[in-house]
Amino acid sequence: MKEQGCTCAPINEEELYPEMARYIDQHRGNPNALITVLHRAQSLFGYLPRKVQEMVAEGLSVPLSEVYGVATFYAFFSLVPRGRHEIRVCLGTACYVRGGQKIVEYLEKDLGVRVGDTTKDRRFSLNEVRCVGACSLAPAVLIDEDVYARVEPARISEILDKYE
Repeated sequence: MKEQGCTCAPINEEELYPEMARYIDQHRGNPNALITVLHRAQSLFGYLPRKVQEMVAEGLSVPLSEVYGVATFYAFFSLVPRGRHEIRVCLGTACYVRGGQKIVEYLEKDLGVRVGDTTKDRRFSLNEVRCVGACSLAPAVLIDEDVYARVEPARISEILDKYE
């Protein structure tokens, strides 16, 4: 699911804190709004910086440990900056046996990151997934909501060039 209006790589995060504070004020003292407020923070910042977690805890009157627990429990939330584009390489059985791991290794080398990391320019985040339900297209790579079938390392640069 793509978040509408996600800036993911703001020029200056400091400019976003006042907007986040206003949103927290709308839910002040309401611990039941925790997930809603974290979703808004994730959408604004592209991840959940420590300072935002502290603001949320104070504003909703919940322990910081609870904010952290929710943020780490749900896969949608990230504690580290994510890229503008998420690359997900399928490593389900069909994709793995047809070269999915080689795709991962190529991407790690080409992007200069490991699985789970984000490029320094925050253009891409690289992740592995166990199955995308496209076994007949193996090996499959997803970039954001786009599915690429029968990907070979030689095509990766061409594919990545489509994403700014």
